[in-house]
Amino acid sequence: MSQLVECVPNFSEGRNQEVIEAISGAITQTPGCVLLDVDAGPSTNRTVYTFVGPPDCVVEGALNAARAASQLIDMSRHQGEHPRMGALDVCPFIPVRGVSMDECVLCAQAFGQRLAEELDVPVYLYGEAARTDSRRTLPAIRAGEYEALPKKLQQAEWAPDFGPSSFVPSWGATATGARKFLIAFNINLLSTKEQAHRIALNLREQGRGKDQPGRLKKVQGIGWYLDEKNLAQVSTNLLDFEVTALHTVYEETCREAQELSLPVVGSQLVGLVPLKALLDAAAFYCEKENLFILEEEQRIRLVVSRLGLDSLCPFSPKERIIDVTTACPCVPLCPGSPLAPSRRTAALQEGLRRAVSVPLTLAETVASLWPALQELARCGNLACRSDLQVAAKALETGVFGAYFNVLINLRDITDEAFKDQIHHRISSLLQEAKTQAALVLDCLETRQE
Repeated sequence: MSQLVECVPNFSEGRNQEVIEAISGAITQTPGCVLLDVDAGPSTNRTVYTFVGPPDCVVEGALNAARAASQLIDMSRHQGEHPRMGALDVCPFIPVRGVSMDECVLCAQAFGQRLAEELDVPVYLYGEAARTDSRRTLPAIRAGEYEALPKKLQQAEWAPDFGPSSFVPSWGATATGARKFLIAFNINLLSTKEQAHRIALNLREQGRGKDQPGRLKKVQGIGWYLDEKNLAQVSTNLLDFEVTALHTVYEETCREAQELSLPVVGSQLVGLVPLKALLDAAAFYCEKENLFILEEEQRIRLVVSRLGLDSLCPFSPKERIIDVTTACPCVPLCPGSPLAPSRRTAALQEGLRRAVSVPLTLAETVASLWPALQELARCGNLACRSDLQVAAKALETGVFGAYFNVLINLRDITDEAFKDQIHHRISSLLQEAKTQAALVLDCLETRQE
């Protein structure tokens, strides 16, 4: 199995298209690197690049991108909504296929050391690569941002892991590390920046501090305003979407916004999103709204609609979804996808089982009603004779319908043991319905006025 690492460098330039494209070119021209996504934000003045490749290649690709940025970005003039401390603000390495977290730590170390040596800039290690607990989280390292670096670099506890302890005005400082897959998810509000930030403080795990933690574990958050879109956002990072799900963040934000009488107008994913995160959201909304959707592509469409992922720009599943469980860099959710057939087959089989369970449950329910109907036939008011006769035939007909619905869905199920078990059960329920209906009718016919 070939090794694959994802690298997601964040550069402090989101407005100058020439600079954005020059950094993209530096990545794409690196042998072995495949650029998957470029997400630029004018208000944040930041661009997130996502690319993959073998470990050595992604380190080289990140270095080539940094070299280009060093010639084009001047941090002394940088302004933007997103917290930042350097031209290349952060550069994480994420294991995708055939690579351990420890190997990604080695990538971060190699990248950090070479970056510091070549450009003579301060570099910090964070996440799984951090050498002290105080540097594990990016917000801790970035506290005070670029403006605080001149004094911060003079403090012994904030000496960089690589490079000089001197301030480089044009560059600032860079953090690099290794981590799990992160989802950058922003929820749109028609509100002020301050109102959005208030919601972020209530939700993010850090909250307002140690004495006032937020509600959502493994979630970072901040509020900001996008001038180009004329709206605010609760901007979040989901550090582990299996601890706090995508839809949980959205629903909790909606609840907070409702308490402030603020409208939520969709959301935005920055970079790529794991397929499983969207399928988990689809399962949530299917259960919440009692929806029955088999096709994976349609389930993704449901999530795009419910979360409003296309509210700011078109959301293309083929370009934006990564399947981290199968280690496929980019999964097109269309019939031609190499992974679609197996996933679609599994989903169809599960759907057929559910389709079988509905009429089977109906037949089981009818079976529980026969004793009551028998009692009414023996002892009930004879003025209701015709009602009881109709009831008997209606129940029998209901089981007939259930029987044929079960059979038509059983036909395409591949689990032969399951098919035999269900076929035997529904056949016995049909036979019981015929017998019980006949007994009820006979009883009613023999009773005298």
